[in-house]
Amino acid sequence: MEKTALIVVDMVRDFTQPDGLVYYPQNSEVLPVIGKVVDYFHETNRTVIFIRHSYRAGKYDRNLVTMRPNCIEGTGGDEIDPSLNVLDSDYQIKKRRYSAFFGTDLDLVLRENKIERVVIVGTKTNNCIRATVTDAHYLDYRPVVLSDCVATNSEVVNRIHLEEIAKYLGQVMTSEELINLLESE
Repeated sequence: MEKTALIVVDMVRDFTQPDGLVYYPQNSEVLPVIGKVVDYFHETNRTVIFIRHSYRAGKYDRNLVTMRPNCIEGTGGDEIDPSLNVLDSDYQIKKRRYSAFFGTDLDLVLRENKIERVVIVGTKTNNCIRATVTDAHYLDYRPVVLSDCVATNSEVVNRIHLEEIAKYLGQVMTSEELINLLESE
């Protein structure tokens, strides 16, 4: 049996709430399914890691110059969506780039917990999800992306990136398929 962790990427208020600075309605659609997966991982005592896109307030960041400002510390926009059940035992890791691995201690946390397979859910399939999956693949984790738990602002773009992930980087399945797989192990 592989040790499996759930990585929830950028399900923060600026992405998930209608008044958020980079809100897409598609995030509201996947949020309840992500919540069920989070609850399942909690119930089965598996590792849950929340990745928080978070820029430092009042500090320079190139991304804030080239993109719409969002997810700034202290604004509430970088806080995990309140509909997700975050436990004290969960990890919360802040990031400032697309990949959850770049410039963070995510790899260290996974290795300390002897994780082999990472289940990746969240927002911006074409950016943050794809970058995180790519780095997980390069670091020899077995990435799994849940197709009903990722979104971006275009269904065509979402589908194309899921196809590419399945072809080159890892597995793509639904949340129900994952739970069935984990139950059978």
